[in-house]
Amino acid sequence: MESEGARTDRLSLLLDQFDKAREMAEVRLTGLGDEEFLWEPVPGCWSLRRRAEAATPRAFGPGEWVLDQGAPDIPASEYAEVARQAAGGMSVAKIADDWSVSVERVEEILAHPDAPEPDETPVTTIAWRLSHLHFHFQGGWEWTFGGRSQEPKLMVDFTPSAALALERFWALIDRWRDSVGALTEEQLDTVGLSQYPYGSDPDEPYIGVLSGANLEFIHHMAEIALLRDLWRARSTTPG
Repeated sequence: MESEGARTDRLSLLLDQFDKAREMAEVRLTGLGDEEFLWEPVPGCWSLRRRAEAATPRAFGPGEWVLDQGAPDIPASEYAEVARQAAGGMSVAKIADDWSVSVERVEEILAHPDAPEPDETPVTTIAWRLSHLHFHFQGGWEWTFGGRSQEPKLMVDFTPSAALALERFWALIDRWRDSVGALTEEQLDTVGLSQYPYGSDPDEPYIGVLSGANLEFIHHMAEIALLRDLWRARSTTPG
């Protein structure tokens, strides 16, 4: 039975999904401290580090603290999407450019789309996950609703303070939500409304970009929630 007054248009459904995910995430992130924020559950984690201590070749950020980033590649979870893009007419060269990989790498994936090898991406810390979301949504807002000029990887001054990181992140999410909530049906169908420079946003109707942003938020917050569970188990396990 449909709830009285419930809206079922495309934007409302995506906003309701996002709002519920945000509500759950805020509860799960309550009480996050600095030690847990930077906790590395296994050796070799990607995390947030001082610039002089960066452990990866493409760590980025405008200030003292930078976010680990390894060599570019296409994760196995995106192989099916790459196949769909190619089937939809996107050139191999364009796909390669979007992912910053070689044409040969894309061709290799397209030759075996149903048999992806396991990813070797390192485990990440809560700090990495939250900072990744922050720069993604900051850049997404800038290249859709802002001046469309700033480099996303230089827009967020990363911090090792969990409280400050969360304060800044939720303020950004408030702005994102307000801007998305004001979109028109025409804008949702506009190809290139987002000109975000990493990925395929400029080639997609914005409704698809928005759906992808929801997925990005949900899956990273789910991973953060798991890391919080592991931290708690670590702290309470005897011996």
